Amino acid sequence: MQEAIATTQAPSQADFASMLDESLGGSSKLEGSVVKGTVIALDNEDAVVDVGLKSEGRVPIKEFSTPGHPVEVKVGDEVEVYVERFENRSGEAVLSREKARREESWNRLERAFNEQDKVEGAIFGRVKGGFAVDLGGAVAFLPGSQVDVRPVRDAGPLMGLKQPFQILKM
Repeated sequence: MQEAIATTQAPSQADFASMLDESLGGSSKLEGSVVKGTVIALDNEDAVVDVGLKSEGRVPIKEFSTPGHPVEVKVGDEVEVYVERFENRSGEAVLSREKARREESWNRLERAFNEQDKVEGAIFGRVKGGFAVDLGGAVAFLPGSQVDVRPVRDAGPLMGLKQPFQILKM
């Protein structure tokens, strides 16, 4: 009578990586991407956001404000955040609202550039050769020669005024 001899092989690194990914629910693929999360708590400096990972992440409250506007975030709000790292030394997810806003803004500007649409923005500062414009989270350069037919001496009335802009170069 012959006995069946069972042979087992040690799992390879690829097998281990796939098992780890499966046990984490594919969450390692979330690193470097923008995901939706829910604000579950607020303290003096941070908002605790649950994005469906094994632990929540903290986002500095100041990242929820936009230039010229106060912080507008409360418990229960659904927000988009950028997952920088799955877990830090404290075991929390490393999240950023600012990076999510920047990526969202860049995608919107790229779309407007490709479709030759105008975007709304506001001049917020003077720089060498022109002005700095806030285009909803992204900062752009506006050459002084593109503002008016004549050089602008007093830019005060233009500061903070919402205006349409055409993106000529990216």
